[in-house]
Amino acid sequence: MKGYVCGVCGFISLNGSAPERCPVCGAPKSAFSEKAEAIKEPQDVKNLSELEKKHIPVIVLPKTCGLIPDGCRDIHVKVGEITHPMLPEHHIVRLDFYLNREFMARVILTANGLNPAAALHLKASKGKISVVEYCNLHGAWLSEAEL
Repeated sequence: MKGYVCGVCGFISLNGSAPERCPVCGAPKSAFSEKAEAIKEPQDVKNLSELEKKHIPVIVLPKTCGLIPDGCRDIHVKVGEITHPMLPEHHIVRLDFYLNREFMARVILTANGLNPAAALHLKASKGKISVVEYCNLHGAWLSEAEL
């Protein structure tokens, strides 16, 4: 899948254009380049390979939030139907969250005692959630879900 990628921090714009400034690192539009394969895609979505099962984010949308009861919607994400390894030589570096293809947040992960997962508490109750994960060996992978 093509996207505009920030040459400074690796942020990928999903809305079809490079932003004036990177929402993650503040780099100017000139730091972005269009890449035809910015995000990896499965060969056959109905028959995923083991590699794909370890990299495509799994989005879980609980009906209620246990932390903020009013006006909150949780987004839980784990990387992979088969849990991705978190080893110094092979791990998930970050998860970027988008609402309606517009960037919301970045969660940075290390291999030091973390699982390949993150959660957000969202104010919005409608829209499309997109999550891009970045593996240090296998690149970026996308998953999307409707709220």
